Amino acid sequence: MQIILTEAQEALVRRAVKTGRLARAEDAVTEALLLWEEQQRARETLLASIDAGRQAIARGAGIDITPGSMRALADDVKRRGRERRGAAG
Repeated sequence: MQIILTEAQEALVRRAVKTGRLARAEDAVTEALLLWEEQQRARETLLASIDAGRQAIARGAGIDITPGSMRALADDVKRRGRERRGAAG
């Protein structure tokens, strides 16, 4: 496989090798692929979460988000925090 870099990309790789960031120019491709794989895993996780959320909503497990429901949620979180703090202290 042959990979053709832009001039800017070649300069970036040359600088990375010159400064010791990379041992060889080929290491740039290896690192780029590792980062791409990580990004793809994160994307797949996000898409699975979105799908799970959509399924939950379809089952009726969702809640309407309104200013009132957000206030109620914040109040509930504060109440539970105070209860935990009181139980611990």
